[in-house]
Amino acid sequence: MKKIILALIFAYIFVAAPAQQGEMRCRLGFSYEFSSNNHWGKDKPVIMKVYPNSPAEVAGIRQNDIIEKINSLKVADITMDDVDSLLTASEDSHILLTVHNFSNSEREVPLTKECYSNLSLNENQLAAAFSMYSVEDTHDRLFFCPFVTTTTEDAIDFSQFKTFDFSLVEEDKSTLRIETVLNEVLKTELTKKGLSVNALNPDMMIHTYYTFDRNPNFRKKSKATEEQPPVFRYDITRDKVTKFPFYSPSTPESEAEYVLQLGIRFIDQRIMPGRVLWECEANELMSASYSLEEYASIHIPLMCMQFPYVKYNRNVQFILTKKAYNYTGINYNIYRINEVVSIDPGSPAAEAGIRPHDIIERIDGKRMDYTAPEFTAAYRQFITNTLKLRDSETRFTDANGFVGRMFWDSFKYSQIAKAFAKDNNLTAFSYLYAFQPFVNPERSTSCTFDIRRDGERLSVVVRPVFHSEKTIELN
Repeated sequence: MKKIILALIFAYIFVAAPAQQGEMRCRLGFSYEFSSNNHWGKDKPVIMKVYPNSPAEVAGIRQNDIIEKINSLKVADITMDDVDSLLTASEDSHILLTVHNFSNSEREVPLTKECYSNLSLNENQLAAAFSMYSVEDTHDRLFFCPFVTTTTEDAIDFSQFKTFDFSLVEEDKSTLRIETVLNEVLKTELTKKGLSVNALNPDMMIHTYYTFDRNPNFRKKSKATEEQPPVFRYDITRDKVTKFPFYSPSTPESEAEYVLQLGIRFIDQRIMPGRVLWECEANELMSASYSLEEYASIHIPLMCMQFPYVKYNRNVQFILTKKAYNYTGINYNIYRINEVVSIDPGSPAAEAGIRPHDIIERIDGKRMDYTAPEFTAAYRQFITNTLKLRDSETRFTDANGFVGRMFWDSFKYSQIAKAFAKDNNLTAFSYLYAFQPFVNPERSTSCTFDIRRDGERLSVVVRPVFHSEKTIELN
């Protein structure tokens, strides 16, 4: 799906072509591409991403699943356009996929599309539209890893390989400790993909190799190397983006104080014993010492994202997508933003008694009687006026190319909260991030919606549910 630049999402929504009353938009909750890979799903759709809290995730669809059939039609017998039409047809709310992966040669997965009125705007979309209210919670971030990934030139289907085991570890205690860590991480990642350990007769043998030491060829750093921007990557062990002591891959090796190499080989034991099926190698140039075990724990999951479906042969690009927000279940009218179009069944707003066609006059005392362009203009002005309250040390370029993404300065939370409280900033939708102290210093767990219904004014207290989503995908 084509990405819309986040800072313009809100404006974009309201300049799109008018939706027809009663029309619906639906989603299954995954993206896919047609494979040209001889080892996985050749000429068939392969699932590239499964969206959090979507029908696909609930049904158990997984990344790298190969779609074999749609509503019992074999994808090999229809065109790419037919596949697109069958998956996106708005008149069909139910669909039956037959998928293929390591665990199953074929598995039928019934899916029910999640459908909304074309007139509605949900809180997931609003969280993205107002992401600068809390970049800490909602952003897309691009990062690179210097991996080189190669596969056998033989046209062999990797799904034939179901089991694995590890090469014998060395007797040396320090090496045994390192390989134990590497093998445990690999075991976790491969079992997630549906493979299993078989020590007696494995289909694949996994071999790891590694080195880490001071660089014997180090001479002197140039000014350009000393002034390189820091390298940030996602640290799965800490669940956050972290700064690492790595240099750019283009740095001359003689200017790096330390070097690290980590490689993984999957070796055929089933069809042609000894043949290397898949290999991924990381080579890092480093400015400081770093634990090989820690490197492996963070980077092996990223390396394994290219098995069995390889997209990049070198310098792999990843996107971390993070979104956390307060969910009430209210869906707003795109063209009359303070009108409720619908309420998600069983949601906090439904339980509190908010109904479709209610007019929201205020949220936590903040007025809602403005047009969408007025909200958009005020949001942009808010971003400009509060730049001085952000921490410049956290500046990063997001996955859409915006260079000025920054977190709030933790020493200025009281000033930030005052900016959110100003009436002329039109920050009613900051309730989406009211769990943060820079939005809501009292950290209250409820929101008050002042509504108008058939001429009657009501005050309704809603207790939102915290929704959190995070995905890492190949770009």
